[in-house]
Amino acid sequence: MRTASSKHVVVIGAGPGGLTSAMLLAHRGFKVTLVEKENVVGGRSRERKLGPYSFDTGPTFLHQKFVLDEMFGEVGRKSEDYLDFVKLNPMTKLSWGDTELHTYPTREQMEAEVERIFPGAGEGYRRFMKDHEKKLKDIYPVLQRPFGSVTSYLSPLLLKSLPYITTKKSVFDVLGEYFEDERLRLAFTFQAKYLGMSPWKCPALFSILAYTEYEFGIYHVQGGLCRISEAMAQVIEEEGGNIRLGCRVEEILQSGNRMTGVKLTNGEVIEADDVVVNADFAQAMTTLLNGSSVTPAKMRKKAFSCSTFMLYLGVDKLYDEPHHHVLFADDYTKNVDDIQSEERISDDMSIYIRNSSITDPHVAPEGHSALYILVPTINRRHDQDWDSFQQEYRDKIIARIEEKTSMKDLSDHIVEEEILTPANWERDGVFMGATFNLSHHLGQMLYLRPHNQYQGFENCYLVGGGTHPGSGLPTIYESARISTNLICNQYGIPYEPVDYASDYLNGNFPRAERPAPVALPT
Repeated sequence: MRTASSKHVVVIGAGPGGLTSAMLLAHRGFKVTLVEKENVVGGRSRERKLGPYSFDTGPTFLHQKFVLDEMFGEVGRKSEDYLDFVKLNPMTKLSWGDTELHTYPTREQMEAEVERIFPGAGEGYRRFMKDHEKKLKDIYPVLQRPFGSVTSYLSPLLLKSLPYITTKKSVFDVLGEYFEDERLRLAFTFQAKYLGMSPWKCPALFSILAYTEYEFGIYHVQGGLCRISEAMAQVIEEEGGNIRLGCRVEEILQSGNRMTGVKLTNGEVIEADDVVVNADFAQAMTTLLNGSSVTPAKMRKKAFSCSTFMLYLGVDKLYDEPHHHVLFADDYTKNVDDIQSEERISDDMSIYIRNSSITDPHVAPEGHSALYILVPTINRRHDQDWDSFQQEYRDKIIARIEEKTSMKDLSDHIVEEEILTPANWERDGVFMGATFNLSHHLGQMLYLRPHNQYQGFENCYLVGGGTHPGSGLPTIYESARISTNLICNQYGIPYEPVDYASDYLNGNFPRAERPAPVALPT
């Protein structure tokens, strides 16, 4: 049996997937070099600083926290020793016109709120939660294993979940089985936006996203979710791994069907026995493989997620607004159709606002706010000119927030500001500016999604949202564990899996994680 210490793995990209891979590999004895083009770790989960204000670049909350706990458990650690978690209660405020609904992490609270706003709908909520408890149990094992061959479909675990996967229904269709009011359906389907998809197009499988959120809750990390990336980097160094920041990879070197290392833009060559790619999948496959690269034209034939228009605002006032607030477009169906067209930019936009300063004293000076604003919009397939349009669009977003929230004087209190458009995402290395990566329709899932062991090469592995199981922090962590296990299996390196999920799926999560009831709005 070969030892891990004799094998050198180069990990490209210090996003959540790359960091998780490097952390697991270093703990299991591999020599690990993690190279990152930016001067900070985190990728799309890195910290952005504007004067005294701190922002997450991308993800703003953690769901299925037990998956992150498992990753730390696999390296003999506890996440809470590195991070300060706050389980939010309430979780999110959802607004449609004059209707507002708050979401809660306990069934009793959530049913009461559903019944308060939509009398008679509590029964549908109970059925949804009961049915999806079983659905998640059946599907969950599929998210933890690779699908590198067609024979993977013969697995008894997959066969059990096939009825949920192969249906032609959408997430919105599924919610119609439980709720009549379209607004209430949206409260259980807007999570499709985590995949950058329309609830009318997103496969029915992903109705589990709402269930996981309402069953297990969502967490804020004090200081921002970027602290998760920093904690993982600390563990990598504690385990003897080498993190090299400000190192951009120019090319992945290869000999036949094997990767031999990477060449940096400064000309340095780092040899490797295995290469783990955490760069944006489409960007990496069209630029880094030299003669084996996919052409951009061919890559564009794939389906991609939407993009996002971002505002990071340092505000010299603390607003009494929710930690998370979703303002739905007045005509949400048209808004989503515009985004899915990949051509039309909606004036009637949906807006997500995170006001984490109401919870977190570390992201802004006392009495100030660090507001994070995200607007789903079209990707860059048709090359719209965002540079000339961004200020106008920014002003429309601010005006809508001032109209629809208590932040009536927001414009007067902005002291720091940064805008990220789809064009900025694209320039930052996100293919077509598609911030949620490849789309998750049935033709790009499981075996039909880029494999964790990249097809055609013996020792190249993918992690991140562009491979199985898909986008979102918990699934990205799982992609890293899957790829790490494949590398270990290749060399006969033993490892002990950590499983906390089973207890949660069976309703046995710790009582400490069941938040105390809060007073519902009247």
